[in-house]
Amino acid sequence: MSTAISPTAYNYKVVRQFAIMTVVWGILGMGLGVFIASQLVWPQLNLDLPWTSFGRLRPLHTNLVIFAFGGCALFGTSYYVVQRTCQTRLISDSMAAFTFWGWQAVIVGALITLPMGFTTTKEYAELEWPLAILLAIVWVTYALVFFGTIVKRKTKHIYVGNWFYGAFIVVTAMLHIVNHISLPVSLFKSYSAYAGATDAMIQWWYGHNAVGFFLTTGFLGMMYYFVPKQAERPIYSYRLSIVHFWALITLYIWAGPHHLHYTALPDWAQSLGMVMSIILLAPSWGGMINGMMTLSGAWHKLRTDPILRFLVVSLAFYGMSTFEGPMMAIKTVNSLSHYTDWTIGHVHAGALGWVAMISIGAVYHMIPKLYGRDQMHSVGLINAHFWLATIGTVLYIASMWVNGITQGLMWRAINDDGTLTYSFVEALQASHPGFIVRALGGAFFASGMLLMAYNVFRTVRAANPVQAEEAAKIVVVGAH
Repeated sequence: MSTAISPTAYNYKVVRQFAIMTVVWGILGMGLGVFIASQLVWPQLNLDLPWTSFGRLRPLHTNLVIFAFGGCALFGTSYYVVQRTCQTRLISDSMAAFTFWGWQAVIVGALITLPMGFTTTKEYAELEWPLAILLAIVWVTYALVFFGTIVKRKTKHIYVGNWFYGAFIVVTAMLHIVNHISLPVSLFKSYSAYAGATDAMIQWWYGHNAVGFFLTTGFLGMMYYFVPKQAERPIYSYRLSIVHFWALITLYIWAGPHHLHYTALPDWAQSLGMVMSIILLAPSWGGMINGMMTLSGAWHKLRTDPILRFLVVSLAFYGMSTFEGPMMAIKTVNSLSHYTDWTIGHVHAGALGWVAMISIGAVYHMIPKLYGRDQMHSVGLINAHFWLATIGTVLYIASMWVNGITQGLMWRAINDDGTLTYSFVEALQASHPGFIVRALGGAFFASGMLLMAYNVFRTVRAANPVQAEEAAKIVVVGAH
């Protein structure tokens, strides 16, 4: 069997664009997160202006970190992985370019409209109808590029990472379109087509599966490519990857009602969401264990390879947050945790520990290959970034656990005569030290992103265009 280099090359241009914007939006989104965390410590930072108030900047923060940072990471890595595992160029350069510029347009639209107060008020789905329609068009184009590339693949086999990316693309389209069905009354105001408890149910079917498919399934696609590549080991169990794929996508879609415990949602629906959430622990840990066990025989590499460290620690946080989630879905636990900072801590265990860390590791893996370099400009800076990210995440999560349990216990404390022991303001005062630690943890994490930006800038500036073009050429194994 011989190896031939095809004259046709992978489309690395769009991957480079998304990789760079992952870093840019990461800094902006996380920087804004530190700012609004600081507003809870020092309320004066709201500046007494409507467009800089916490209520308007918080949805902008979530949109920037989930859809701008996380979204660019998913677009970039999926285009990179699908070309390399299918040994073929993206099916259409112009459609791929449209997904890049269209996605940036959606994000800029969010940057303008959310501080102005234009919002559907649906969590993670705040963008009003013109932007929601543009997002849907971009997403359908993304699906056409991704699946079109798989159809014209040179390899017989579809690698498991592409199954995860594919499921994430299909389900995200379904969730976004169904949840955003609305009646526009003006250019920036619409009303949901659903009412009352039905609207809440559909919103959290969307909301939790934005977590389940956008922030889990897509990033598992990333894990299944970048962990084996960086560890230089085959995936531990291909059978486990298939079993946990089908289990995950079958179960995750039912977990949404656990966001609506003790609300107007019918009790049977709440219980169904709880049961499905608990069962979900099995496929979630199947993915985590498969990733971890891939390092069998390669654990020593963690001493010298900070990129692998990012990828492996992200799996540890994934395992932890997917244990915590099902536990918090149990009604009796939820009666304590609901509406408290514990939920915020849980979200960030997944967002900082899992999503951001695996994205950072994947980008560090890709950048040298995209720009014809042997490695990143500075391994020392990657090391520093790793420790800033890890310490920042731990400070963030621990402070929110303490705050959340404190709040839950204070809110439910009752005197002998049935009156509340503590006022809401007293619970808020008790939370103040935790708010300070949370802001500090976020600042650690965001400062690590600044080191990453400098490292990426120096690596790109030293790029070798000829080597980069050579790297983009398709190596077809088995050609004669």
